[in-house]
Amino acid sequence: MIDHYDWRGGREAMLRFGPTNGPIVVIAMPLFEEANRTRAFVVTLCRALAAREVASALPDLPGQGESVLPTDDARLDDWRAAFAAAAGNIGRHVHGVALRSGAAIDGEARLESRWRLSPLPGAAALSELRRAASTGGTAIPVQPGADCPPLLLAGNRIAPPLFNALTDDGAVAVPDGPLRTVRLVSDPQPADRKVDAAPLWRRAEPGNDPALAALLADDIAAWIARCGG
Repeated sequence: MIDHYDWRGGREAMLRFGPTNGPIVVIAMPLFEEANRTRAFVVTLCRALAAREVASALPDLPGQGESVLPTDDARLDDWRAAFAAAAGNIGRHVHGVALRSGAAIDGEARLESRWRLSPLPGAAALSELRRAASTGGTAIPVQPGADCPPLLLAGNRIAPPLFNALTDDGAVAVPDGPLRTVRLVSDPQPADRKVDAAPLWRRAEPGNDPALAALLADDIAAWIARCGG
């Protein structure tokens, strides 16, 4: 179902999946190109959750996805505020699911619990774009001034305020409340569980992995049940 949510900056689109009652999760997508590479997988995950009687909401952030806000008007604080508003719009007892740099935007949301897949801070997401841009021969400033024009990084127009905020976002926030972290076996960082799968976010083109979606949906559903549904 196509839905929407309101936040202090206007109204944005949101997809809804699953039953109208019972537990619900709000999903924070990875930022920038990783969102494009994983969106089909995330939709498959939402449908797998619905088959397990877990509803989900997939909000577009301001300046991303179907948003009418120009990309270069996006700001990190606005992303966090918009995600928190989306979580507050969809009901009570909402749980969070964040993929990769989605963990950089879910900290302000009031959530019953958080489940994260291979979380990384905003600075790491930005470094991926910097690496791609430098490979193409583009010189990237360390800290552009506020009066500089937006930077074009791997096809993304990023205004200096967003660029600098992401540069300073060097650690994954760990808000209060239950938290479960899942990573791939190839990831040396600690996790509550590690799964054997290929990193879809590393592929050159968008991809999908229904088997991984089913495995993660089982883990998320079990986690929510442990946290009280």
